[in-house]
Order: sequence, then C-alpha cells, then structure tokens
Amino acid sequence: MASLRSSSVIGSVAYSSSCCSRRGTTRATINMPKLRTGGLSLRLPARDFVLEVLDMEPGLSAATTSHVEKKYESSTNRNSHSLGSNVSDPLVIAKLHAIMEAVADRVEMHQNIGEQRDKWNSLLLTSINAITLTAATMAGIAATSVGGPLLALKTSSTLMYLAATGMLVVMNQIQPSQLVEEQRNAARLFKQLHGRIQTTLSSGNTTSSDVEDAMKKVLALDKAYPLPLIGVMLEKFPETVEPAVWWPQHRQRQEKPMKRRDGNGWSVELEEEMREVVGVLKRKDTEDYLRLGKIALKVNKILSISGPLLTGIAACGTAFMGSSHGSWPAIVGVVAGAIASVVNTMEHGGQVGMVFEMYRSNAGFFRLMEETIESNLNERDVGRRENGELFEMKVALHLGRSLSGLKNLAAASSYASSEKGEAIEEFASKLF
Repeated sequence: MASLRSSSVIGSVAYSSSCCSRRGTTRATINMPKLRTGGLSLRLPARDFVLEVLDMEPGLSAATTSHVEKKYESSTNRNSHSLGSNVSDPLVIAKLHAIMEAVADRVEMHQNIGEQRDKWNSLLLTSINAITLTAATMAGIAATSVGGPLLALKTSSTLMYLAATGMLVVMNQIQPSQLVEEQRNAARLFKQLHGRIQTTLSSGNTTSSDVEDAMKKVLALDKAYPLPLIGVMLEKFPETVEPAVWWPQHRQRQEKPMKRRDGNGWSVELEEEMREVVGVLKRKDTEDYLRLGKIALKVNKILSISGPLLTGIAACGTAFMGSSHGSWPAIVGVVAGAIASVVNTMEHGGQVGMVFEMYRSNAGFFRLMEETIESNLNERDVGRRENGELFEMKVALHLGRSLSGLKNLAAASSYASSEKGEAIEEFASKLF
C-alpha cells in the first residue's frame, strides 16, 4: 500500500515537471512544489488529511473510510457530552427555585403563627388568673354577707370558677408555650433548608437528586412540626419521651466486603475519632436531655391536672357557702382558688411545656448528628463520603468545640473506655 502511494505521487510530480520543462526551465523551477510531510500535516486537519489521502487511492475500500468517520464522530460526541455534563438542567433549577419559594413561605407562616400562639399563652394566662382571683375575692366577701348579697356573690363566684376550670382544661391540653417553641424550631429549620438550597443553586452543579432530597426534607419538616391544632397536633403528654425527628430517615447502606481506603480527607485516625464522638453523644448528651425531658413532662402533667382540679374544688366550696357546714366552704373556695392561680402561673408563666419541647428538640439534634456520622462511616467508598476535613470541622462547630478540643474529647473517651472500662463524665456539646 505504501509503495502504491509513493509511486503515484512521484509519477504525478514527474509528469508536471516534464510538461513545465517544455515551456521553460525558469517557470518549471518556480512552480515546482516542495514536498514536506510536516507542512502538509500542519495545514490540514487530521480528518480532512486522511480523507484526501484515501481519495487519491481508488483501490481503498469504502469500509475503511466509514470506520474513520465513525471514530471521528464518536470522539466529537464524547467531547460535547463532557462539556455539557457540567451545565445544570434548566428544569432542575426551576424545580429548586419553586421549592425554595415554598420553604420561604413556610418560614413566614411558622413565624406568624408562633407570634399568634405566644399571644394566646400570655392572654389566656392573664385572663384565667384574673377570673380565678376575682372568684376567690367574691367568695371571701360572700362569707361576710347574708341574704340576697350572699346568694349573688356565691353564684357569681361558682360560675367564674367553673369558667376558669373549662378554660384551664383547654389551655393545658394544647399547651400554648409548647406550640410556640415548635413554631420557633420549625422556622429556624426551614431557614436552614432555604440557605442550603441557595448554596446548591450557587454551586452551578444541580441534579435531580438535589430536588428529591429537598422535597423529602420539606415533607419531613411538615410532619415534624404541623401547623393545625385539630387532628395532627403533636401529643403534648406522650407515654414515652423520644427525640424530635425532623429529617428524612437515612437509607441504611449495606457494608461491602472491601478494604477501607484512605482519601477524600479521611483516615483511620479520623474514623476512630468520629466513632468515639458518636459514643459520647449517645451515652451522655442524648441520654441526659431525654432524662431532663422526662422530668419536665412529669412536672407538666402534675401541674396540668392540679390547676383544673383546684378550681373545680373551689367551685364546689363556694356552692355550699351559707349552708349548715359553717365557714369551711368559704375557706375551701378562697384557698383553693388562690392556690390554683399559683399553679397556673407556674405552669404557663414558667412555660414548662416549652422547656419539655426544648429538651426534646435538643435530643433530636444530637440524634441527627449521630445518624449523620454513622451514615458517613458506614459508607465504605470514601469517594462517596463528605470530605473528611470539612466534615470534622462541621462536627466541631455543631458541638461548640475547636478541632483540637474535638480530638482531645475522642482521646479522653478512648482512654477511659480502654483503660478504666467506664465512660467519661464530659459532655460532647459545649453549646447546650
């Protein structure tokens, strides 16, 4: 094949030179081309050069030409695909913008409803205490009256105690201070989600998985902190105290039988450090806040039962005033009403329901950290994990510690469990 090409080229050159020599040597010398292989390859693109060489040989098969063209087109398609893979789909961007608008609207709703329910708590507390104290005052005055004034005062006092009892039952059932704390947490978490979506959009590399992840987080927050009071309101006096869950459940990854590899900011020491941090969170922080939540729940139950019970007893006492029972009905009516106002102030003025919800949310925060760390550790492919150095910094910031403080915590926990066989007394978090 090479001999055929060279012979044809030499023959064409010789023919042109012989023709030109008849007209004149000077003209033949001027028109004589200089054959330089490097110059031809530089002036012609690779594809065009190959096709021109093939066209000079009529004996070459057409299959060879088609093979070269297909190879060139496939390489061009691969290059265009690699360039287009870095460009986000406009539909995905539009979906993320729609989700971000819905999240901003939810932030506004939770803030407005939280302010409204905060006013409920203060207005109901003031109104019920005013009614209770007025009824107690009227009962005391009725004890010194006879005839018509006695009947009017004791009837009014009894009705006011009954009204206070009904209002207390409703107020203790919905726990306005706890509702306010729920709305505060929901607004804060929706703001965080809004910021994360903005960060995803600003990165310029969005995929359909980002849309699915954002949708799942929005629905999980809606379920964790519902707005309506009827039907879907969170149980205010649960049988067991569990951490609040406002995130979609992490998918359990199956551990593959492969060797652990370092990379992506991860190392064996960092994995051991994260495992020790998870152990401290489970043994100390989460357990402690669940314990405090149980105490707050018990106190809230006692106060919620005591308030309506005392106003009911006071209503019964004032109803029997002026009978043959002497002064005892008046004493019961006045004293029970006064104690009921104190109990009501302790429960709703002290916002015991809010304290319980705060402890439950804090336990949920530590539970989320545990699941996030374990999810990264269970992923054996370090390339699919979050960058190790960045992840360590995030964990340290969430716990209110420096990087060196986080390492010291892990070292102390490892030493205490291996040498002494007991857990350390230090908490992982220094924020709350």
